[in-house]
Amino acid sequence: MKNHYYSETPGTESKRETWDFLLNGEKFRFTTDAGVFSKKEVDFGSRVLIESFVPPEVSGDYIDVGCGYGPIGLSLARAEQDRVVQMVDINERAVELAKLNADKNKVDNVKIYKSYLFAEVKDEGFAAVITNPPIRAGKSVVHQIFEEAYHKLCVGGELWVVIQKKQGAPSAMDKMEQLFGQVETVAKKKGYFILRAIKV
Repeated sequence: MKNHYYSETPGTESKRETWDFLLNGEKFRFTTDAGVFSKKEVDFGSRVLIESFVPPEVSGDYIDVGCGYGPIGLSLARAEQDRVVQMVDINERAVELAKLNADKNKVDNVKIYKSYLFAEVKDEGFAAVITNPPIRAGKSVVHQIFEEAYHKLCVGGELWVVIQKKQGAPSAMDKMEQLFGQVETVAKKKGYFILRAIKV
């Protein structure tokens, strides 16, 4: 358990790397490490989610649940500087890296902190919850994110999820539909589904 990217304190020896990456036409410089998700490059699913995301019509802040070293949250924060993007992860190493990367990329409209899912999230009324969920943590954890997201969103707020078909997209869609009443497939690329549900 200690060596999973969703561990609180990864047991793998630290070995940081820094590289540049283009996200939605914007250049970022990321420092990553052993024991965090997709340390060599921004993973394809996150990239599709970032490229597909459309800002909701309601005002309010966003929250990136399971932010890792920060590509989704930092990209959205840079694109919408009038909103604050909260970024949470259980992995202490990931949180430390996300803070470092926010500073390195001069993105300051973010609030980054350690939390198991929404456990330490005090605010409510988010305009969007965005997640590339920790599939390897199991379906119950993924569905818990959806359930808690529903309660944390404002009316008109949106849940955005990237998930592979083979890793449970159909059951994710069923769960989101059960909670929100309907779910939309915004994009499909190479087996990845971008799902959006709106709280009415």
